[in-house]
Amino acid sequence: MILQPGHALPDGVAYLPASTDHVLWGRLPCATDAPVLSIDPGSELVIDTISHEGILEDQGRDPRAYFAAAGADEVLDDAVALAASDHPRTWGVDGPHVTTGPIEVRGARVGDLLAIRVLDATPRVPYGVISNRHGRGALPGEYPLDGDVFSVFATVDDEGRGRIPLGPDTDRTVGFDLAPFLGIMGVGVPGDVRPHSVPPGSHGGNIDINLLTVGSTLYVPVQVDGALAYVGDPHFAQGDGEVSLTAMEASLRVRLGFDVIAREDAVAAFGALAGPMAETSEFLVPTGMDEDLDLAVQNCVRAAIALLQARFEMDPRHAYAYLSAATNFDISQVVDVVKGVHARIRKADFA
Repeated sequence: MILQPGHALPDGVAYLPASTDHVLWGRLPCATDAPVLSIDPGSELVIDTISHEGILEDQGRDPRAYFAAAGADEVLDDAVALAASDHPRTWGVDGPHVTTGPIEVRGARVGDLLAIRVLDATPRVPYGVISNRHGRGALPGEYPLDGDVFSVFATVDDEGRGRIPLGPDTDRTVGFDLAPFLGIMGVGVPGDVRPHSVPPGSHGGNIDINLLTVGSTLYVPVQVDGALAYVGDPHFAQGDGEVSLTAMEASLRVRLGFDVIAREDAVAAFGALAGPMAETSEFLVPTGMDEDLDLAVQNCVRAAIALLQARFEMDPRHAYAYLSAATNFDISQVVDVVKGVHARIRKADFA
């Protein structure tokens, strides 16, 4: 069974389908984009997302044919509709990602924080795709071994684990745990130019932090009034680094909560955030980004020190020492032009 648009919806929660008039493809919202939905702070929303894998031009832009050839019996109607549409997008210029939104959060003002709470993430299909494309990934020039794109069809087994074959001519497979999350969550940017969907930034976007599973929250500094939030790039699983270029990309239905934290309260709780910060039941997760991985690490360390100063009134020298002794700094991804690093600060250490 797959979750087609509008099917099996929970009662009492507003729903935003990923229809062609509710998505952007390859670009992210800016201040001049009209919201597709307006909500109040504190609202919950069920949102459908569409994976770009299986609908792109180098895969034929025909998801019915593409997934049928891989052995899938059913395909999402909204993915088919988007691939067949004349939705504005330039192959090779715009990004690959499909985002649902923008969503206006009433009362959000520049300088506030938008909190996006992940309440549920349900697979819409029992399969996904992992791809490596020419010139991309951690080993550009080495992989793909031939051609411009190499895509592996991944399935979900009866135990709810992901599976891919060991090679093209064997029935043997390798299994791995799934941890669904949204690779893209963010807010609109000032001006009238839509950002490319690939590089993340202070607006959030394609941050690809695999800790953002159910129970987590992402905090993003609001850059335009109303926030203009959006989500997309759904994953079933991803290793830190996402070295091949994509991970197990597959469409999700998510249930999200949206809250606004006023600027004064945000600074008191988190310090002056220059970019996104995440929180899970176990960790505070500041981020750092730059095209240079060394600078991304430095930015993340600075953000972590500032967070510890604001949250726990910790001396910055002692914070620096604590981070060195007790905190892991993980590579979020190295394949999205702007590289990402995130820290995992254990909240229990400060109980």
